[in-house]
Amino acid sequence: MPLITSKYRAPSWLKGRHMQTIVPALFRRVIGVEVQRERISTPDGDFLDVDWGRKGHKRLAILSHGYEGSSRQPYILGMTKALNESGWDTLGWNYRGCSGEINNKVRFYHADSSDDLAWLIDLALNTCHYRQIVLIGFSLGGSMTLKYLGENHGHLPVEITHAATFSVPGDLYSCVEELSATPFQKGVYHQRFLLSVKSKLAKKITQFPDLLGHLDLGKIHSIEDFDNQFTAPLCGFKNARDYYKKCSCAQYIPEIRIPTLIVNAQNDPLLHPNSHPMQECRRNKRVFLEMTGDGGHVGFVHTDLHHNHWTDMRAIEFLETG
Repeated sequence: MPLITSKYRAPSWLKGRHMQTIVPALFRRVIGVEVQRERISTPDGDFLDVDWGRKGHKRLAILSHGYEGSSRQPYILGMTKALNESGWDTLGWNYRGCSGEINNKVRFYHADSSDDLAWLIDLALNTCHYRQIVLIGFSLGGSMTLKYLGENHGHLPVEITHAATFSVPGDLYSCVEELSATPFQKGVYHQRFLLSVKSKLAKKITQFPDLLGHLDLGKIHSIEDFDNQFTAPLCGFKNARDYYKKCSCAQYIPEIRIPTLIVNAQNDPLLHPNSHPMQECRRNKRVFLEMTGDGGHVGFVHTDLHHNHWTDMRAIEFLETG
């Protein structure tokens, strides 16, 4: 494992793991980025809404957002702008149900949606003829990216050369637990995610009353409850714990065969220390683990809140030289 000593330091005006997480998420504004929305029909009768940052380049970066995020998150738009300015086209995709419109199928996305990522990669290769593709993922999107790379190591398209991931939950169960580790975390992070997924589930119950009418939203009090009652049974898992175990990305890291960067902050309020894939990375010389002291969860502000964040510059540096 090439363990990288990180040079990142949070700016002096942004103190603490919660501030470093919440302030960029709520207040960052990315100006001057241009994307074009396209709805793509999937083979199973559903759709994915994607945002293209097309600049006529021969290199493509595919960007995967975090849990209950979208391709319009500031960290996706900021990365899009930085990549476009550095000679890359971009494809920011929305997981099923994340683009602002509920999807067609009974299930929406989950941690095993790396199959949709694989399908998008094939689509880009077959229709756009890019010479090089790199993958960039944040939080759950980073987990999906690592899972895809590990489980497809024997037949990865040769055009895929690098990957960079940030704030990655290596172990899903420990991170679900960490969301409620303190009253503040439970009240701010866990509650926000829970309200969001329950809102989507309410729409699904209306959309598919025969299949989901038995579900009682009033009995779902946690993310694990949600995954026990909805995600696991619909997606072929025994229960939430079985889902977390089989979809956690750490187990796939030893099989990755391309240069891959994982950046996690030690003060990340959403990642339990057990979720940092130290042992798995030690078994793979192609995976570079960079542990920063600061950064929060998908924060990593450089000096200015609204312009290039450190993640933008770090990803491009790694993709060009890693």
